[in-house]
Amino acid sequence: MIKLFNNYKNTFKGLSKEVWWLALITLINRTGTMVIPFLSLYLTEDLKFTYSDVAWIMTAYGLGAVAGTWLGGKLTDTIGFYKVMVRSLLSTGILFIVLQFLNTFTSICIGIFLTMVVADTFRPAMFVAMSAYSKPENKTRSVTLIRLAINLGFSAGPLAAGLISAGIGYSGLFWIDGITCILATVLLIKVLNPKVSKTIDEFKVEHPQSVYQDKPFWIFFLAMVVFAVIFFQYFSAMPLYYKDIHLLNTVEIGILLSCNGIFIFLFEMPLISWLEKSKYSKVSLIIFGAVLTSLSFLVLTLSSWSGVLIIGMLFMTIGEMISFPFSNSFAMDLAKKGNQGEYMAMYIMSFSVATVFGYNAGLQIIAGIGFNNAWFIMTALGGLCALLLWFLKFYMKRKKLIE
Repeated sequence: MIKLFNNYKNTFKGLSKEVWWLALITLINRTGTMVIPFLSLYLTEDLKFTYSDVAWIMTAYGLGAVAGTWLGGKLTDTIGFYKVMVRSLLSTGILFIVLQFLNTFTSICIGIFLTMVVADTFRPAMFVAMSAYSKPENKTRSVTLIRLAINLGFSAGPLAAGLISAGIGYSGLFWIDGITCILATVLLIKVLNPKVSKTIDEFKVEHPQSVYQDKPFWIFFLAMVVFAVIFFQYFSAMPLYYKDIHLLNTVEIGILLSCNGIFIFLFEMPLISWLEKSKYSKVSLIIFGAVLTSLSFLVLTLSSWSGVLIIGMLFMTIGEMISFPFSNSFAMDLAKKGNQGEYMAMYIMSFSVATVFGYNAGLQIIAGIGFNNAWFIMTALGGLCALLLWFLKFYMKRKKLIE
């Protein structure tokens, strides 16, 4: 047991203190981000919106994320990641508090859009910061540590959110989300101010290649959009499936979503450390993760037994654990050819674009043909993602861009 613990601890060795601070800031921020998984429930239960209304509100959410990510990449390359992160976190905290006072369809669409524009400027800046604070050989593990912080926050967040929404209502979620963003801002200013922190791998390419002319990147981008469409169903349509089909309450939904974060916290870093030493390429590993994620939807159609929810969550979690760190690391490898902010913004934007179409399409499909048929479609999309990634691997080998 001691040897197992020591092996687990060794997977964290060699990471810079700045990466650890960045992970803690992310943990504080994401623990408070409990509104998002419960947003569809809040809109349908408290505000009495239809599934179709929720779908369009989530489209506004996605459009804001796209605009914010693009803007964050531009600002990161212009004024630097530190200023972008500070201004984004502080403003996001204020906007989340304000959101709870909006109650009409139009005002919520506008409010969600503006909140996400501001919130998602943080994401490309954070990944550029992480890259700058990491040695080249540690970047995948640094990504994994940040993801551990995100998922530890998400494991605590949904459970707390379920208890808070059952006890004092959904408005408490907006207050906690806003306050934790502000607290994360204070910590960021204290520990990652350029006067007290140091970069390890910050660089500027003299003649950067435009991301818009990078064909392999755009094949990768399209595959990530498809992957994100199916993945995001777990944070929009899936809570409704748990509630309406399997009759789970908000506390039970929170516990089930928390299992995802706990499992990732315990096993992702050792898994990634082991896979990094394997013979498989990053693209091959992303393909495997995409296949597992698509299977998580297929198993839900096989039985009405509620135990399949745990099996589906397990498949999705393992797929996520593999796909996200290696896709992020692969994007950072490609970003060495151009401006990091621009490349990382476009990588993150693949997920933002998916929120525009994925949330809306998923809910509209469910409203039209039901949950089971929607899960068959998500499984097929997972197969399409794997096919695109296989083509990317074949193309890059033919062009001698990878071995």
